[in-house]
Amino acid sequence: MKTLIIAEAGVNHNGDIDIAKKLIDIAAEAGADLIKFQTFNANLLVTEGALKADYQILASDTTESQQTMLRKLELTEAMHHELINHCILREIKFFSTGFDIESIDMLANLGQELFKIPSGEITNLPYLRHIGQLEKNVILSTGMSSMNEIESAIHILEESGTPRSRITVLHCTSAYPAPPLDVNLLAILSIRNKFGVEVGYSDHTLGIEISLAAVALGATVIEKHFTLDRTLPGPDHKASLEPSELKQMIIGIRKIEQALGDGNKRVMPSEIGNQKTARKSIVAKLDIKAGQVFTEENLTTKRPGAGVSPMEWNNLIGKKSSRNYQVDELIDGV
Repeated sequence: MKTLIIAEAGVNHNGDIDIAKKLIDIAAEAGADLIKFQTFNANLLVTEGALKADYQILASDTTESQQTMLRKLELTEAMHHELINHCILREIKFFSTGFDIESIDMLANLGQELFKIPSGEITNLPYLRHIGQLEKNVILSTGMSSMNEIESAIHILEESGTPRSRITVLHCTSAYPAPPLDVNLLAILSIRNKFGVEVGYSDHTLGIEISLAAVALGATVIEKHFTLDRTLPGPDHKASLEPSELKQMIIGIRKIEQALGDGNKRVMPSEIGNQKTARKSIVAKLDIKAGQVFTEENLTTKRPGAGVSPMEWNNLIGKKSSRNYQVDELIDGV
């Protein structure tokens, strides 16, 4: 099964349409399936006095409020049209997370068919109900949440009109960057088993290793932040991949997809030629005369595996040789 890879540009455009287009170029060249931005109205998203998260304080102006910071990172509707057109040009799908109901409606009017619920909205009943009523495909991110909260969110989406079959749940640790000790990747299996949904992983760790491990565990979606340059100012750059890392992550995921296979253990085409050279046959340990009995003392096993298999050892011991054999000659039966 092919993993859906979402290159998360988020707000790493810093409010600059040209940077946003460069991010689209990078995601397309790296081979991502979707590039995702964030759509919001800062005034509708946070109160005027809301404080910034610790990681946001470290990466931006310490004197400004969260609302002031986010206002600089808004994308207008006209910018959305421009970015969608650039995605069409670069043959990559445009995608954005709406953080308020008005933004959700704008994205729906722009023709978006897939809606991402960010971790911070998993306990927002009116928001969840609005998304559910769209009856579209949904990706539900679960950072900072418990299994009970995930269950409640899925239930609200279902009650509102979106069946469970159209919901993919993303395991996530909402720390920037997320320490490996807190990743708990095995939760991917727990979520899948408990809720019977497709499960992916939204990765906020440094590097690409954890995303690769998630795919090996069965994640069907990988979402990863990326940037032009980790040293740029802004809240999310430091926990993002740079272009070459994004490309390496995608190459790694595609290799893992091939390597996972179908789970049916069998001799693979690339192995067949090695069976004779790597396996052993029953051979003469000593010179053996015709009519002599095969024994533990005059037989042994050595490569190549072109003769009688050592699995026939018990059937051969005690039988009489039909011809003469020299030392190291492959036994060909009785």
